[in-house]
Amino acid sequence: MGTATISDLLALLDRLKAAHIFYTLSDPTQGAVMVEVVVPGERWEIELHEDGEIGVEQFVSAGGVSGSEALQDLFDRYSN
Repeated sequence: MGTATISDLLALLDRLKAAHIFYTLSDPTQGAVMVEVVVPGERWEIELHEDGEIGVEQFVSAGGVSGSEALQDLFDRYSN
């Protein structure tokens, strides 16, 4: 069991605002709030759970991909 509280969530949001880092909030998991952050070349998923656990996932771009071929590749891989 961790120690995350609503105060921790608010402090995190204040820190992001002070740094001028855009974020969104969501609740994809019951009992948790996710702070999603997108910065150039990276995406962060920060989950604060009601039991106090804090989970962080960081996704980093491999870079070097651009143009319409890359866009078509994304649609080819992820469209139904």
